[in-house]
Amino acid sequence: MAEPVVRIPDAKVALSTASVYPESTATAFEIAARLGYDGVEVMVWTDPVSQDIEALRRLSDYHRIPILAVHAPCLLITQRVWSTDPWTKLQRARAAAEKLGAHTVVVHPPFRWQRQYARDFVAGIWRMADETDVRFAVENMYPWRYRDREMLAYAPDWDVTKDDYRHFTIDLSHTATARTDAVHMIDRMGDRLGHVHLADGRGSAKDEHLVPGRGTQPCAEVLERLAMTGFDGHVVIEVNTRRAMSGAEREADLAEALAYTRLHLASAVKVPRR
Repeated sequence: MAEPVVRIPDAKVALSTASVYPESTATAFEIAARLGYDGVEVMVWTDPVSQDIEALRRLSDYHRIPILAVHAPCLLITQRVWSTDPWTKLQRARAAAEKLGAHTVVVHPPFRWQRQYARDFVAGIWRMADETDVRFAVENMYPWRYRDREMLAYAPDWDVTKDDYRHFTIDLSHTATARTDAVHMIDRMGDRLGHVHLADGRGSAKDEHLVPGRGTQPCAEVLERLAMTGFDGHVVIEVNTRRAMSGAEREADLAEALAYTRLHLASAVKVPRR
């Protein structure tokens, strides 16, 4: 006979500071602590606090919530944050992660117009990964679409599984926008999957970052698979709450996302009775 038991993986559930935009980085720490998240991922962007290691350390200490990951400034709006040189940005992200005790630096593949950076990117990420215990987890992206046109904006490729990286980040809003199968992508990543951005999407050309369960992505299936395989990375809630009409509505969305994630990470398995 076998009886079901609940297995909960070692994965921690963190809140991306991007999830509270247009509120501040400081607000994200406050909300994450109040709602019971295990930590935060700092999106380094135009908010000066997100760029200030000492300010981030004080927020972490004050709210007693660890910084588990640093998202390097890879967005179009952060082209001048922490230098205009992309390798300098990654070096500073690594230094921030090391000083703050974060386990992971999340990085996007280069834009195609960053030609030299793109040519050296795969080898360069390996070099940087060899110099630290911090994981450089390269994130899947998506083609840019407008009406019936498609533009390949990332190099070497938006599908990061086509290249050789030590660690990957999978983002389920990005799989929705790319209209690719998230479960198959996870299979291709294998044991190099080190980090998860959990959000949902409906396959729109727009990167939606919906609360998990509100789109068409297999969020529950992915979480249950992580539980079954003993995933030990971090699951980061990275959702868009900018349309929230109030702080209370934003917190309700983030509480729902956390509850959904914890529920589906608790996987029922059968073990032999002794």
